Amino acid sequence: MKELKNRVRGLYWRQMQVTVGMVLLTLGLLGASFFALSYNYARSQKTEEIENKANVMSQLSVSYLESGRYLSIEDLQNDPDFRQLASFAAMVSDVHFMICDMDGQVLLSTDQSLSGHVVRVPGEMVLEIMETGRTVHKDDLNGLYGQKQFVLGVPAVNATSRETVGVVVAVSTLQALDNMWKGFVGLFFMTALVVLMIAFMASSVTTMRQIRPIREMAWATRQYAEGNFDIRMNDYGRGDEIGELAASFNNMAESLQQTERQRREFIANISHELKTPMTTIAGYTDGILDGTIPPENEKQYLQIISDESRRLSRMVRRMLDVSQLQAMDPLRGGVVFDICESMRRVLISMEKKITDRDLDVEADIPEEPILVRGDNDMITQVIYNLLENAAKFARKGTALYLGVMVMDTKAFVVVRNLGDTIPAEELPLLFERFHKSDKSRSEDKDGVGLGLYIVKTILEQHKETINVTSEDGVTTFSFSLRTE
Repeated sequence: MKELKNRVRGLYWRQMQVTVGMVLLTLGLLGASFFALSYNYARSQKTEEIENKANVMSQLSVSYLESGRYLSIEDLQNDPDFRQLASFAAMVSDVHFMICDMDGQVLLSTDQSLSGHVVRVPGEMVLEIMETGRTVHKDDLNGLYGQKQFVLGVPAVNATSRETVGVVVAVSTLQALDNMWKGFVGLFFMTALVVLMIAFMASSVTTMRQIRPIREMAWATRQYAEGNFDIRMNDYGRGDEIGELAASFNNMAESLQQTERQRREFIANISHELKTPMTTIAGYTDGILDGTIPPENEKQYLQIISDESRRLSRMVRRMLDVSQLQAMDPLRGGVVFDICESMRRVLISMEKKITDRDLDVEADIPEEPILVRGDNDMITQVIYNLLENAAKFARKGTALYLGVMVMDTKAFVVVRNLGDTIPAEELPLLFERFHKSDKSRSEDKDGVGLGLYIVKTILEQHKETINVTSEDGVTTFSFSLRTE
């Protein structure tokens, strides 16, 4: 029991681990893709925005750079062009611009922290601007800034002569970009946490809903092992595989319960059937031995003992026949035979019994052969048992009917007699083991109640069925066989 619980518990946690693992893997892949795309998109937008401002600044700087009036920083500060550029830079306070000559010497910077310093843009950056038309880097400009900045440079080109007269470098901190990206990351992780919690709860509920029937089945199985077949599974109104499994489980329980009931009935019946002749044999034998039965009557009681012994032997032999029949496969090999010939042989063998009962026979058996598939001896036994049963319960002076007809791919054999009507509630019991009607028990001491059960067993082995009706004293048995 503990091991079974551990298995169920293990199944629950394995399912949870798989679900949570898949969710985490999906979120990780989506997160990586989202972060990469969002960061690249934000950077491209930032680059485009700064580049547009740098291009505008470069156009405004062309005339200033061509004038040659940059003898000193004081001259630049008093220059009206400088004031124009400074006022423009104030409007774009999130970006600082450096206006440089062709050698990278910074002539004008809107970053007041650089006032009084000689600043030069790295030569390789200026060269890249001249060759490619722009440069984009994360750089500290040779230690000019304490940490790397977003640096974008464009050339200052005369629109008329197409001559490059200098470069404009835009410098912006990455704080805004980093803050935006961090906002994205925080939003993603919060969303991922919510999704993970929802997935965890949904998986927990779903897994428990799947595990509960399995636990009930495990418990029910232990009950069945202890012989309690009254337990039934609850399908919880589910139409999926679990519901189908629960229904199959209940069907199995019904079958086991029926088998157990039949087993108990079989034991009870066989005990009763064996007890009667054995009690008779023992009683009369003791009576002869102890002198209770007079010597002149010994022969009579010895005959009774002999008859009971033979009946006991027949009963045991019939039970062995049933056991052997259930292990046979009469359809293997595809054997065919003439059912009409088998019916004729049965009539000949039953002639004395039919005559002794003062019965007539109405036979409807065609001259042409009707080939059917199955075991000839077993089907002959079926016909014999049915005809013997019909003769036993037929009213004296009446007629028995034995006939066969073909419909589609089936041959239908019919046995009919005229006697007492069998109650409707007793018809389903006729083919049970050791079942005998009250009339049979009072008049037929040789019967053991296995004849019709053998009939049913043989036909089930042939994958066929038998039907019985009884109305107004007319009792009819009919069974089918597949024709060739």
